Amino acid sequence: MAETSTVARPYAKAAFEYARDHQVLDDWAEWLEKLGQVVASHDVQKLLTSPRLNTERKVALVIEVADVGVDDAARRFLEALGEKGRLSALTAIAEQFERLRADHDKRVDVTVVSAFALDDKQQQKLAGALKKRLNREISITTQVDPKLLGGVILRAGDTVIDGSVRGRLNRLSEALTA
Repeated sequence: MAETSTVARPYAKAAFEYARDHQVLDDWAEWLEKLGQVVASHDVQKLLTSPRLNTERKVALVIEVADVGVDDAARRFLEALGEKGRLSALTAIAEQFERLRADHDKRVDVTVVSAFALDDKQQQKLAGALKKRLNREISITTQVDPKLLGGVILRAGDTVIDGSVRGRLNRLSEALTA
């Protein structure tokens, strides 16, 4: 079977293009996220694979459990997913939709892992440097990992910048043993 992200990609792109063209990006992002959370549940996964339920009923159940209001276009989108047996990919579709939306809005979420908590001034300086380098609006989330010893690890989408002392020591060790 194809990987879920591969299956989700064309659906996420189609949903994004529709939502962008009809200026309903926020609405679609909201209900896709909620539906994705519902579909991630093990119990809902069982329902989606049940041969006893038809596509309309599966779609109706997912919408009802998520407690979201969807327009006709969204319902048709969900029914198309159901007919192709792809409702279980809604979580991945929502994630890829959000990535497309972030790219469209020229923004990126950055996770900063450091050995010690960063103060506001350090976060602002880091955000400014990243904004200049990535040419995007930056939203920073920080985490503390005392195992790093010092430095930081930055994760922005698929990009990882390891500036930690532990990472540098690992690279030095690899260079010396090569």
